[in-house]
Amino acid sequence: MRVAALYDIHGNLPALEAVLDDVRTAGVDSIVIGGDVVPGPLPRETLACLEALEIPVRFLHGNGESAVLAELAGKDSTVPAPFRELIRWSARQLEPEQQRSMARWPSTVRVAIPELGDVLFCHATPRSDTEIFTRLTPEERVAPALAGVDAPLVICGHTHMQFDRMVGSIRVLNAGSVGMPFGEPGAYWLLLGPDVQFRHTTYDLADAADRIRRTSYPQAAEFATRDILKPRTEQEMLDAFSR
Repeated sequence: MRVAALYDIHGNLPALEAVLDDVRTAGVDSIVIGGDVVPGPLPRETLACLEALEIPVRFLHGNGESAVLAELAGKDSTVPAPFRELIRWSARQLEPEQQRSMARWPSTVRVAIPELGDVLFCHATPRSDTEIFTRLTPEERVAPALAGVDAPLVICGHTHMQFDRMVGSIRVLNAGSVGMPFGEPGAYWLLLGPDVQFRHTTYDLADAADRIRRTSYPQAAEFATRDILKPRTEQEMLDAFSR
């Protein structure tokens, strides 16, 4: 059994399309979408692409979906001020059925992969879609977030950087980001079963950046440059998160 874990797409449809080509070539049996499909420059189209897949897909929500759903419900925003316009814009792009479907996504998904055992998928941690930890975060700070987890393997995302580490007896993998990586340009994801493979898919960055710039996304030019053509480095973000 082979499962693809795709996280943090952030409306980057060109990156997703390239990853799905690799997913099909790999002959996966199912896909887990680990949250933060939105916000981003092509949210409606990205969701439609995932919903139309011929491969079975399971979704869980990330903090991006939580923020968009709160906006749609008219709740007071907890999103930092610089990002509120992006949340509002993304929320307005979604079809009513997409909004209803997203509201039903759970916070975690559990899948039994024969060669790996039970695998728990979450966005940031099993208890929160906003907690931040990296490969450098001390174990004593991460362990409480995994308290009560009885799966030997946990898959997370949220920080957009792949890693493989142990927290007590639990192996924790970060799938990286399909649409907004920190590190070398491209799209990052995980292939699970029979072993663990960290995957990096290359795609036509110039064409993708051009497609993004043609959208009405409020920060389209910045997304094209900083998230596709010249992403922030892993070290930059490790330093930022440590602060």
